[in-house]
Amino acid sequence: MKDLLNKYLHEREIYLLLVEYCFALDSMDLDAIAKLFSEDCIVDFGTDKQLNSIGSKELAKSLERMWRWKRTSHHLSNVKINLIGDNKAFSKSYVYAWHERFDNTTATIYGQYHDELIRKYDSWLITKRTMYMNGSDSNFKVKIFPLERKKPPLNWEPPKIDEN
Repeated sequence: MKDLLNKYLHEREIYLLLVEYCFALDSMDLDAIAKLFSEDCIVDFGTDKQLNSIGSKELAKSLERMWRWKRTSHHLSNVKINLIGDNKAFSKSYVYAWHERFDNTTATIYGQYHDELIRKYDSWLITKRTMYMNGSDSNFKVKIFPLERKKPPLNWEPPKIDEN
């Protein structure tokens, strides 16, 4: 029972850390974001070097690019956490991120965060974050890694349900 309770406590701490990232990003509290990541973290969002960083200080500096938006709203869901002992974990979570430009146009992305975490000094930290894009509206132009899906079976034919 103690092990199960400990597992739930760790999972809750990780969940709150992941959610805090969204709150800090939407308020542009870059110092708070840096504290959620290890000093040697790796953040990899795409092939454009401007999207990636090594280290929590470089991450905060890199996220200054988010000042180009007037407002953002990041929503986290479908959080799946896999604990490896008491000090290491992996997580996957979905993110729905709405962005508003200063000209009032908007851009939305549907994606996933794939994270590696460690527990250090009684706190969980993200050591590696990779973002994948499930999709976006036509106004989102940033080249995030696409999430790859399994291919259909060789002889599969789609049902005719999308036709008028």
